[in-house]
Amino acid sequence: MRRMLTATDVAAASAAWMWAPDDAEVVEGDGFTIVRLPEHFAWDLSVLAFTPTGPLGPAVDAVIERARAFEVPVLDWEVGLGAPAGLAAELTGRGGQVKLIAEVLARDLSQDVPALPPTTADLTMRWATDFETARDGSAVAVTGFGGTLPPDARIEAAADKHAAAVPAGGGGMLVAYADGAPVGFGSVSLVDGVARLSGAVVMPAARGRGIYRALLDARLSYAATHGATMALVKGNMDTSAPILRKAGFTSFGQEPIYAVPLR
Repeated sequence: MRRMLTATDVAAASAAWMWAPDDAEVVEGDGFTIVRLPEHFAWDLSVLAFTPTGPLGPAVDAVIERARAFEVPVLDWEVGLGAPAGLAAELTGRGGQVKLIAEVLARDLSQDVPALPPTTADLTMRWATDFETARDGSAVAVTGFGGTLPPDARIEAAADKHAAAVPAGGGGMLVAYADGAPVGFGSVSLVDGVARLSGAVVMPAARGRGIYRALLDARLSYAATHGATMALVKGNMDTSAPILRKAGFTSFGQEPIYAVPLR
């Protein structure tokens, strides 16, 4: 029998999902962590964690004051499922505006992997364990998320990392090819039995052919094979979330990301 994921389970898994690339600048303060991404990312400065122990307002002000030292115009701040009550109002009161809303969806993997409809495209899937495939996946990511291609040295380092992690069950980047050209990519990482699915993008000209589903199916199968019992996604409400619900995922709430002005 399939177990029921609880809101507490999913909120805890979502809160534990904190990611920063190896070459990011990470600053920790009293109850918060800020990350500045490298220049090739479309996003710049973000709050990675916020766990205040005192009054909320002064804690928010302390984060903003520290962020101003980076001399950038905006701080991105996600209000997670387990965020302190009143955080959204505090950010709004300081001029913050919602720039993106992620829907948190999860699916139990302890019994089976959902059978998804087949794609109409003739696809080849490759893990990004070599430079060429990693570069192809990065190029698709730029199309979907903006930014620029990372330096070759960074792509090579990522490929080496995936080459070690994929066979060990840690996950990696998966790139979909049609007619020899990269048409989509998606990433998965396995942490404490949770498969964190991220970064899925399909090239605009290739959409509508089930490529997103194929990438999802391949990553879920990989995750289940390597012992994951929960799949977790923070998806776009309008694009990926409807597909994920059809694949057996349940929505557990929304996590808005606020752009907070620093000037």
